[in-house]
Amino acid sequence: MSVVEMKVPVVGESITEVTLSQWLKADGDYVNQDESICEFESDKATLEFPAEASGRLIRVAKEGDDLEIGALVAKIDTSAAANGGGSAQPAPKKEEAPAKQESKTEKPASATGGYAEGHPSPAAAKILAENKIDPDKVDGTGRGGRITKADALEAASGNAKAEPAQAPAKPADAKPEAKAAPSVSMDMPASFSRETERKKMSRMRRTIANRLVHAKNETAMLTTFNEVDMTAVMDLRAKYQDRFVAKYGIKLGFMSLFAKACAKVLLEMPEVNAMIEENDLIYHKYVDISIAISTPNGLVVPPIRNVESLNFAQIEYKLKELSGKARNGELSIDEMTGGTFTITNGGVFGSLMSTPILNEPQSAILGMHAIKERPVAVDGKIEIRPMMYLALSYDHRVIDGSSSVTFLVKVKELLEDPTAMLLLD
Repeated sequence: MSVVEMKVPVVGESITEVTLSQWLKADGDYVNQDESICEFESDKATLEFPAEASGRLIRVAKEGDDLEIGALVAKIDTSAAANGGGSAQPAPKKEEAPAKQESKTEKPASATGGYAEGHPSPAAAKILAENKIDPDKVDGTGRGGRITKADALEAASGNAKAEPAQAPAKPADAKPEAKAAPSVSMDMPASFSRETERKKMSRMRRTIANRLVHAKNETAMLTTFNEVDMTAVMDLRAKYQDRFVAKYGIKLGFMSLFAKACAKVLLEMPEVNAMIEENDLIYHKYVDISIAISTPNGLVVPPIRNVESLNFAQIEYKLKELSGKARNGELSIDEMTGGTFTITNGGVFGSLMSTPILNEPQSAILGMHAIKERPVAVDGKIEIRPMMYLALSYDHRVIDGSSSVTFLVKVKELLEDPTAMLLLD
């Protein structure tokens, strides 16, 4: 027998371990070369593992196993034929269930086999109903097995004898006893569950948890807030949306406007776009904005690169592409790597205000929230405006408080006058 060993390949420079999340082929299946046999979940993405040869698959690792790079995953018997020639073991023969024996309690069929067998006469039916007796439990002695009045009376008499003895009647002159208060059952209703379920955390969820705890413990993180009047942005979208879709085939969303505003201010304020590396500060002369995307496996933050050089349509296209790949688990390691600044939008879930946590090694993250109509003072008058709270969490080791406030104010001003992003570029 010729066997090819399948081992965990190198999937990324910083990745030393993966989790076998799902087998795509059953043990003993015949697989073709380059056909995917299982999926690995790494810290950053889900990857399919193709067969290195054609043959019968022999599983070694199990679903949920954490495997180091180079660990044995499976073997492929290349001597097996495409139809599984002799390699697959025949399935064990199922034992036939024994023939069902006739219950001894069943009533024997009537000798006459008449249609009336087991059915009470009208008088008998009345007696049985009054005594709550099941006709099926009464043997009929009438013609064709019919239950007669006598049969019903006999059954009723036997039923009365079977009932528990009643308490003796009280004498007429006995004083009535005080009525006891109704008892309240303290038993838990059947619908109340006390069950628990233990499930192993996915590798992505574990990685997210570790990174969030590390960001909280290893950075001097603070959050500053402001609010933006979204009237101008919403008017802009309403005015140009149809023409935008007609020209580019995609809608103009809020995220491209926010990303473009942030990119413009980040180039003006490079300290907000910087990060710490050992004892150095790395300043970026470009803007790669990581966009937080919710997936069934957790939150991922793939970056849109060089946002400062893209137009609104290009940002929307890239965002749509990354979102689709993220939700289908198709993001590559390269697509998950990098980013100099992050935007997260809790508003899509209804969040009114939050303190977003840093996406290390970045030094700042902008939190968008739900748009709510609120009364605000405008030129000395109270008006109802669509307002959004903005939150900027930042690493105080890199960014001073005054810089964080200034950054947020500049972003607010651009969003409240979005044409400035085009005219003053």
